Amino acid sequence: MAEEPWLDETQQRAWRAYLAMSKRLSTHLGRQLQRKFDLSPQDFEILVNLSEVPGRRMRAVELGRATQWEKSRLSHQLSRMERRGLVCREAVPGARYPEVVLTEQGYAAIVRAAPTHAASVRAIFADALEPELLDRFAEACAAISERLEEHETDPC
Repeated sequence: MAEEPWLDETQQRAWRAYLAMSKRLSTHLGRQLQRKFDLSPQDFEILVNLSEVPGRRMRAVELGRATQWEKSRLSHQLSRMERRGLVCREAVPGARYPEVVLTEQGYAAIVRAAPTHAASVRAIFADALEPELLDRFAEACAAISERLEEHETDPC
């Protein structure tokens, strides 16, 4: 049975609303990080990941999985951040790849930026939804993530 190739009106409205909101929210939060803290959204993502693990260090491959970035993109981003003193790479005896380490300067940057970022996410995103709708939104995102996982593991 062939499926309809186009989205119906409800699907199209929901999809386009999601795309518009997602892009606008990401752009707004990214501009705020850049203007107020001289951090790109990519810098912030790396800093968050490193700040949340014991020892503030991760193997590059683990950081790549956490960010879902290609190896070359991650490498270029880390090089830019190294030049700015936000991270460094340290060799690990017996390991093929170095660990990515959050520097004191990088930690200070995330400590400065995170409260403002969280307040903006709360004001723009979380506070726009009643608690019940926020719970349903989280459930919807989880359902889509589960579906993505199924499709990513499907050999076709």
